[in-house]
Amino acid sequence: MMDLAEFLNRPQADDMLLREAGVSLDRALFPLLVRIERKGPIGVVDLADAAGRDHSVVSRQVAKLESLGLVERRPGKDKRVREAVVTERGRELTDALDAARRRLAGPLLGRWSARDLQELARLLRKFVDDANATLKVSRPPE
Repeated sequence: MMDLAEFLNRPQADDMLLREAGVSLDRALFPLLVRIERKGPIGVVDLADAAGRDHSVVSRQVAKLESLGLVERRPGKDKRVREAVVTERGRELTDALDAARRRLAGPLLGRWSARDLQELARLLRKFVDDANATLKVSRPPE
């Protein structure tokens, strides 16, 4: 797990993904943009928790994404919480990042059988669900 986390956290991997996607965005911002797209509408505290960052830092980063026109903040169900959602422009960037991920992962996984890929997805999901259960973190419905 440490090897995988180390690989995923390398700035070179982020740079390669951004370059492949043709996206010019600070490396600290694009993971938040993707999380907002996947989990939004989402409040800053929940976003910071999901990202493993301090909520005051995430609040400033969401403000930057908002100033770039990639997200907007609006009142949530709980009127005390403002939630972030991606804009159409933000979705275009996350779509480009998703397509770049597929292009980059294709050669890595191209030799794997369909069964191997299904098993990888199943086992990763099981691992994350069990780890979240240990921490009592709920997974939002997909």
